[in-house]
Amino acid sequence: MDRIELIFMESKNFLNVIQDFLPFFLKFKGRMILALFALIGAKATLVSVPIIFKYLVDHVSDSESATRLIEGLFHPEDKLIYYPIFLIVIYGVLRFLSTGFAELREFVFVKVTYNAVSEIALKVFQNLHQLSLTFHLSKKTGSLTRELERGIRGISTIVNFTLYSVLPTFFEVIFVASWLAINYEPFFAIIILSTIFLYAIFTIYVTNWRIMLRRDMNESDASANATVVDSLMNYETVKYFNNEEFEGRRYKNKLLIWQKAAEKSQGSLSVLNLGQAIIISFSAVLILLLAYSQFTKGFMTIGDLVLINAFLIQLFLPLNFLGVLYRELKQSLVDIEKMFGLIHEEPDIKDKVNFKKIPDVATLNFENVSFSYGDRLILKDLNFTLQPGKTTAIVGYSGGGKSTISKLLYRFYDVTSGRITYGGIDIRELSQSELRSNIAVVPQDPVLFNESLEYNLKYGYINVTQDNLKKVIQLANLDAFISSLPLGIQTVVGERGLKLSGGEKQRVAIARALLKQPKIMIFDEATSALDSKTEKAIQSAILTISAEKTCLIIAHRLSTIISAHEILVLDKGVIIQKGTHQDLLKSGGKYTELWRIQSEEKP
Repeated sequence: MDRIELIFMESKNFLNVIQDFLPFFLKFKGRMILALFALIGAKATLVSVPIIFKYLVDHVSDSESATRLIEGLFHPEDKLIYYPIFLIVIYGVLRFLSTGFAELREFVFVKVTYNAVSEIALKVFQNLHQLSLTFHLSKKTGSLTRELERGIRGISTIVNFTLYSVLPTFFEVIFVASWLAINYEPFFAIIILSTIFLYAIFTIYVTNWRIMLRRDMNESDASANATVVDSLMNYETVKYFNNEEFEGRRYKNKLLIWQKAAEKSQGSLSVLNLGQAIIISFSAVLILLLAYSQFTKGFMTIGDLVLINAFLIQLFLPLNFLGVLYRELKQSLVDIEKMFGLIHEEPDIKDKVNFKKIPDVATLNFENVSFSYGDRLILKDLNFTLQPGKTTAIVGYSGGGKSTISKLLYRFYDVTSGRITYGGIDIRELSQSELRSNIAVVPQDPVLFNESLEYNLKYGYINVTQDNLKKVIQLANLDAFISSLPLGIQTVVGERGLKLSGGEKQRVAIARALLKQPKIMIFDEATSALDSKTEKAIQSAILTISAEKTCLIIAHRLSTIISAHEILVLDKGVIIQKGTHQDLLKSGGKYTELWRIQSEEKP
């Protein structure tokens, strides 16, 4: 692919990005129009300032006018003195108006900017929560948050630079070129417009080259940041294996890749700045030589020379900065390209347009269910039923696919073949929101928010009453633990709940699930981190719960599911035995083997 094709593709992508975020601003058309008029007013008055100053210089530099002006100071009746005073007053008024219009523009547009940024950030955040589990498992949290952060900053940069720098400079060039073309030799306007054209072509060409370098730097930066987040989130694991030096080397390697990419990006910036400086300097020399030539021939006054010089300073200073702005705009578009990619990311699991209403009876049937991760077969031809008021347990060796069943029920994944029905309706025909509102899961390793215990408990049902909250706390055997804390239920649990022990986190997760008041309860190794006394108390609570709900227990320790109405033995994704605890012990096989092994492990 040659450079021209690449530039075309990049431009097309950037136009698509602009089309994405422009509708968020068009909601405030009135404010945008008013801001545009304020912008034009600010530049028109600013360009008028050196013009007024030119007339003042011409008046003062004229020998006869200067003599009469001095005499007028002693003879106020001479009306000539009022002319320069009038020009000075107009000069001051125009300078004030240029600032006033600029502030009006900012005042009017500030609501548009922050409202759009907030809406875009919210939309990205909401879409991330709508995406499937597969997406989040394949992405690093650090990279996602960095992409969102850079994208939001990029939008603010684009809006601010466009409104406060690019458009003002554009109108200023139009006003200056028009004045020069009308009042002087057309070569002045031709040189200025040619300079801007050459400057723009050079900047665009080099900047598009720099974009590729910037992308490499961003990707290596995101990778390094993700490594830091991943390492710090696994702080305890690093300590357990004494791998601090290994983590340091891993991060150093990422930083070296980023450093090389950053050096290339910065070197290309020097090339761009040098080329821009050559173009601006050469143009300024040409214009001043032409102005001097016109002055020596008597076609221009001293005031005209002052005006030309003022226009050069007023125009080329922001034009020189415009190169920086253009680079920032292009780089910001690169940053928000990935962020808008998150908005357009489609979830793997979608609701059907005409989804069915969820049945009242929470009977779940697995009918010839098979599931694969890519080419790896996890579950094969599963057939069983979960009934209201009954407890079904699934046991087996680790890696047998037990936890995958709960993920299929929650529709984190869809089955590869067969179907799962809820009250006789395929769960793929139901709304994911309605389905999940009827299911509560207590995972083996609960993850809590870095908030108070109360916040984490109420997350199951935000509007729960204090009386119901206390009942659930007692049911989950949390009351004594909470009472022992200095801050009680207001105690902050730390990031991911790291300030709590494994058993404490599991009890919080159980209470949180109970507050949801679901029809279906799934306990995925929910008592694995509890001591024997607490485990028995929780098992008693689970028995009470299962009397009214459809209950599924995924367990490794068989002692926790003795009272289950039906036990399924899963081996390599296949159900090889089913029955009650006593029936399975009598029949022998894998369940008896597991029971014997675990019985021997007890002290």
